[in-house]
Amino acid sequence: MREQMELDITIECDGSVCKILLTGEVDVYSAPVLKERLLEQMQNGCVDLILDLNGVSFIDSSGLGVLVGTLRRVRENSGTLRIVCGRDNVLKVFSITGLDKVFPVFDSFEEASNF
Repeated sequence: MREQMELDITIECDGSVCKILLTGEVDVYSAPVLKERLLEQMQNGCVDLILDLNGVSFIDSSGLGVLVGTLRRVRENSGTLRIVCGRDNVLKVFSITGLDKVFPVFDSFEEASNF
């Protein structure tokens, strides 16, 4: 059994654009907290979300489910969800699941901001 690890969520908003920096593991334990925080941001008017996953060491199916659900919600509000990630282990999960074709994935926050 894996030891439960914290997920730190740092949010910086500038108008309708929010940069969300995640550090730790996105798993069955932390996914509900992430979902709640993302919903809060959308309710506060953030429709363009940029998730920085460079600090994420692990993501499971529950974490991916939160991202897919969030993508659906932002699209309903004419928004976007962009992923910043250069970590091979996280990118591999996106590739295996085909989500690299669903989410725009960028190497840097600057690149994602200019998309």
